[in-house]
Amino acid sequence: MDRRPVYLDYNATTPLHPVVKDTMIADLDLYANASSMHEAGRRARARVEASRAAVALLVGAGADPEQIIFTSGGSESNNTVFATMFHLGRKGPRKGIVTTAIEHPCVLNSARWLQSEGFPVTFVGVDDHGRINLDELQAAVGSDTLLVSVMAANNEIGTIQDMAAVSRIAKAAGAWLHTDATQAVGKIPVDVDSWGVDYLTMSCHKLYGPKGIGALYLRKGAPLEPLIRGGHQEHGHRAGTYNNIGIFGFGTAAELALAELPAYAARVTALRNRLRDGIAQKIPKARINGHPVTVLPNTLNVSFPGAEGESILLYLDLAGIHVSTGSACASGSLEPSHVLLATGVGPELAHGSIRFSLGRDTTEAEIDYVLQQLPPIIARLRAMSTIEA
Repeated sequence: MDRRPVYLDYNATTPLHPVVKDTMIADLDLYANASSMHEAGRRARARVEASRAAVALLVGAGADPEQIIFTSGGSESNNTVFATMFHLGRKGPRKGIVTTAIEHPCVLNSARWLQSEGFPVTFVGVDDHGRINLDELQAAVGSDTLLVSVMAANNEIGTIQDMAAVSRIAKAAGAWLHTDATQAVGKIPVDVDSWGVDYLTMSCHKLYGPKGIGALYLRKGAPLEPLIRGGHQEHGHRAGTYNNIGIFGFGTAAELALAELPAYAARVTALRNRLRDGIAQKIPKARINGHPVTVLPNTLNVSFPGAEGESILLYLDLAGIHVSTGSACASGSLEPSHVLLATGVGPELAHGSIRFSLGRDTTEAEIDYVLQQLPPIIARLRAMSTIEA
């Protein structure tokens, strides 16, 4: 194959879908404020609402698109939920927050902020595949629990949680349920009703749409305290002039994700398995992290004993292969992955881990190129290492 870059970091972000790109370019002149009452404003507002309906359909909320609130992305959506709990907890008897040890840093840091404000926070553990310990969750959730927050699918190892089981535990205790579904939406079927969630976070740039636009699903009757105050936009839930072009792109990306989901899942699963099996055959002692079955179709996390993750990444980058050592949001940290540590992987092995996340543009030729380049890189690094493989 030619030496164009092999991009295998789709969990960090995705390129614009060609149709999304064309739609956004065509809509650049639809600039009117969607809150204005004149004809140009009404045209923009109609497109905003069509996009809202498309996003709602993608997560199983098509019957009531007004449950979708547009935000700037997943971090704002998550922070809005936790800020809401701060206001509720100050006024009411419930203050307990229950989440997991493998959440995205956005959720973990929001939970720690509440903890610093006097809210009791429990971080529930996971098994060696990254699945939440439901017995531990059951013991942690009680009459004082205000919020249960469990990510639908992990960004580093791809493990998918049983959200319906989590919901049964949360609802039996009368707690609100939030899921960060940023990595799940567009990759696996998502249904807010069968999952039983009150809040669901998503971000457009994870599903081949533009950056700077996301959404929060808010079940009717669930409380919400605005994080951004000002005008009347989003029924008072989130102030600010509508990001027309971002919202239009989100709507198109959502439509395409829903339509392409079955074919996408089948294709990237086959490619991921090709990569996984090739690594297992060609590289001794490689360890696959995450659940072997209940896992995102595009995600493969592998530990390579005797090789350091940052070095692997740099050598692969020199070969034109773009991967990650874990979450892009935490890539500046020298600490081993908190996700892998929570699954029982030791610090040295966690430091030798690479996340391959595939996408709609990944090809067999690219996977074969990785399988050609990776084994000698690992062998070279192991030969230089003082750590036993």
